[in-house]
Amino acid sequence: MADQLIIFDTTLRDGEQSPGASMTRDEKLRIARQLERLKVDVIEAGFAASSNGDFECVQAIANVIKDSTVCSLARANDRDIGRAADALKGAARGRIHTFIATSPLHMEKKLRMTPDEVFEQARLAVRFARNQRDDVEFSAEDGYRSELGFLARVCEAVIKEGATTINIPDTVGYAIPELYGEFLRKLREMVPNSDQAVWSVHCHNDLGMAVANSLAGVKLGGARQIECTINGLGERAGNCSLEEIVMAVKTRRDYFGLDVGIDTAQIVPASRMVSQTTGFVVQPNKAVVGANAFAHASGIHQDGVLKARDTYEIMRAEDVGWSANKIVLGKLSGRNAFKQRLQELGVMLESEGEIMAAFAKFKELADRKSEIFDEDILALVGDESVTAEKEQYGLISLSQRSETGERPHAEVVFTIDGVEYKGSADGNGPVDASLNAIESHVKSGAELLLYSVNAITSGSTESQGEVTVRLQNSGRVVNGVGADPDIVVASAKAYLSALNKLHSKADRVAAQG
Repeated sequence: MADQLIIFDTTLRDGEQSPGASMTRDEKLRIARQLERLKVDVIEAGFAASSNGDFECVQAIANVIKDSTVCSLARANDRDIGRAADALKGAARGRIHTFIATSPLHMEKKLRMTPDEVFEQARLAVRFARNQRDDVEFSAEDGYRSELGFLARVCEAVIKEGATTINIPDTVGYAIPELYGEFLRKLREMVPNSDQAVWSVHCHNDLGMAVANSLAGVKLGGARQIECTINGLGERAGNCSLEEIVMAVKTRRDYFGLDVGIDTAQIVPASRMVSQTTGFVVQPNKAVVGANAFAHASGIHQDGVLKARDTYEIMRAEDVGWSANKIVLGKLSGRNAFKQRLQELGVMLESEGEIMAAFAKFKELADRKSEIFDEDILALVGDESVTAEKEQYGLISLSQRSETGERPHAEVVFTIDGVEYKGSADGNGPVDASLNAIESHVKSGAELLLYSVNAITSGSTESQGEVTVRLQNSGRVVNGVGADPDIVVASAKAYLSALNKLHSKADRVAAQG
């Protein structure tokens, strides 16, 4: 019988550390529910001690997720571990994930602690965590650059104190697959009680080898848990990509001999949700979830696929959630049919009010766009204007005028705390004029760091445009996303969405690890 590989998703914690990828509580909840539908084994929901906002996010996720283990990160001290334990009280299955750096460089330069002090702190932290929860994971930050003998001593001690999972991260993406796998194998051989814990890998992608290193840690090093993120999201060059790990193990089961419990049909919906929420667009040639992952342009390839699919495809597009199906609903369709299609797409809205708001947006879109695709529906549901009644800023209408030789002008009607305002301004283009019109009243003082447009469906000028706006103010960076067939309207929606996040007082403090 094949071994089971545990999939530990850290999109909501390590993935959120990407500059500009900070998420709200509601966004985290929505992604957590999708990860549960994906049947992820462990969801790392956040770093409860980093801020009140993160504590509330971990607590909220722990209270609603039933089928996956919910995990909170904590530094190796009683305060952090206590906060994690408190946030996880409502979890059906909860895990405390505590860490401390073990490499000579990190111990000397960052922690300013001796190896003996680090050893003792790791041991006591795990002991305290085990008194709070039965499921305790210990991570040796910068583990791959640690001295092997010292790391083995630490791992042996924390397993004795009750750690059930031992994670050896390649924190800075320095590893090479064969060397990393061999390092983990030697380490496990040096730890006499290594068989009493599950061994885990957590690899960063600085040299583009996070997936390869993780798989080497499994095949050569004996690890049975991989820590990864949707779309490889993460700080610097990102983390190990969940979709690539899962499909590599499933496609090459002949080599790895491992089973995963993931519902692969939920991979593409998860990828889209994370991309739309964070504003990090998935590159077209990204493995598994990129728009071109199952596209064939070469005549030779097309001919081969038509004759026998497996000539050029090693996995089926529909197995990971790709679908060419058009939604058959139109402007005459009823709410129940719309609700049923949302369920088929894996979208679970929280209340009847949200369903009605989404349905109203759908009817509006159906009046303006002759063909509606599944991608349009997913973008519509992800559009934060659907829940505008909860937000400070909301768009009512926009008009703009632009012609050759004349400076573009825009008038925008929007609400601030339910009060209607009208702003007008010129700009270098219709988008610039529209955003200037909003700023004429808001006066946020925010700096625009990023403006990007992505077509939700390809092959038609009717496609909805998805606009991402990244703003910075007083050291805080937020993303706003808006979708509409009119790019100017989508831009205004995205800008107001970002302003709503700036207005939110939830703090974000970057975690370590």
